[in-house]
Amino acid sequence: MKKLTTIVAAAALLGSGTAALADDTKIGILMDITGPIANFIPPLQNAADLAVKQVNEQGGLLGGTAVAVYGDTTGTAQGAVDAAQKLVNVENVPIIMGSLMSGTTIAAAEAAIIPAGVPQISPTATSPAMTFLEDDGLVFRIVPSDNYQGEILAKMVMDEGIKKVALTYVNNDYGVGIGETFIDAYTEAGGEIVAEAKHEEKKDSYRSELASLAKGDAEALVVIAYAGDSGGKIVRQAIEGGLFTKFIGTDGLRDELLIQNVGADALKTSFFSSPTSPAENPAQKALHDAFNAAYGEGADKAFVDQTYDATFLALLAIEKAGSTDRAKIAEALKDVAMAPGEKVGPGEWAKAIALIKEGKDIDYEGASGSAEFDENGDVGGYIGKFVVDGDGYKQVEIVE
Repeated sequence: MKKLTTIVAAAALLGSGTAALADDTKIGILMDITGPIANFIPPLQNAADLAVKQVNEQGGLLGGTAVAVYGDTTGTAQGAVDAAQKLVNVENVPIIMGSLMSGTTIAAAEAAIIPAGVPQISPTATSPAMTFLEDDGLVFRIVPSDNYQGEILAKMVMDEGIKKVALTYVNNDYGVGIGETFIDAYTEAGGEIVAEAKHEEKKDSYRSELASLAKGDAEALVVIAYAGDSGGKIVRQAIEGGLFTKFIGTDGLRDELLIQNVGADALKTSFFSSPTSPAENPAQKALHDAFNAAYGEGADKAFVDQTYDATFLALLAIEKAGSTDRAKIAEALKDVAMAPGEKVGPGEWAKAIALIKEGKDIDYEGASGSAEFDENGDVGGYIGKFVVDGDGYKQVEIVE
């Protein structure tokens, strides 16, 4: 109940439009709190809140208090635009962490955030379309593009000895990005896609699409969609119809909601790709220890590392800029994230502000790895292979 109360309180704060105290410095946090990835959100909100809490416990932000102001995209493009406009025009935030889904991230960026000159850093948006945004150097992300994940997924499938698959992907920025890259990489590697269907969201039934997908002799069904929407329905209806027994998915399907809806036994031969963190990373251990100490559990949930890192980076950028000047914060974000500089890790806020006051460069080394931004605000990264383990997922491989 504590998590739900926190979300409601954050939404109430956003809706009130009440001005913060003079020594408060806001950070906008744009999340898909409701909608198809709602099941992911509670631990991610905890991750963002932890970063803000640590800052306030170790000297505060710009000499005052850091305040997280939440906006809910509702998992839709229009909801994202509305929430982002309120953050930048009413709450007057100097930077936004988020959003999470590619579609909501891009919609908010193009319609509200970029026009207002606000820097934006997403922890999870992976669409290749973000690379080509006309963003004036304002939009960043700390996960690799779907172009990369699609290629790695194809490699994972081939490494499993699976030479024939059926494929369905959702018709949005996320699904099309990974789907098209997967097709190219998988067929180039010698795999055969015996049936393919681009599908729409929010339908009650996908049985007609599944009937067509099952006509070939596919060894598995590749599903690129969200478990809270079309992806979960497709897997469940495929199982109910006896059409497929092996499923391969991406991060949108690596959701405990899928296990709850179809059962772990039905997924015992399936696997999923997802952006992950480097192996044996001391920064990740530091975060996970602090996270579990604060919340009891949940540090191992999907995208906790990335959400914390993106929030901490946004806060570092404000401190480095020395003000809430949006243009200065955008430049400072690159300064605090990239080499050269003295290494700073999760929770080391006091160390970071001491170095900044001394005029020294810092280089944040996060739980999810380094964020060495290219000219498009993109990064490289790591993709993990996950299998179902009880009521959750276990990582069995990391591809850099």
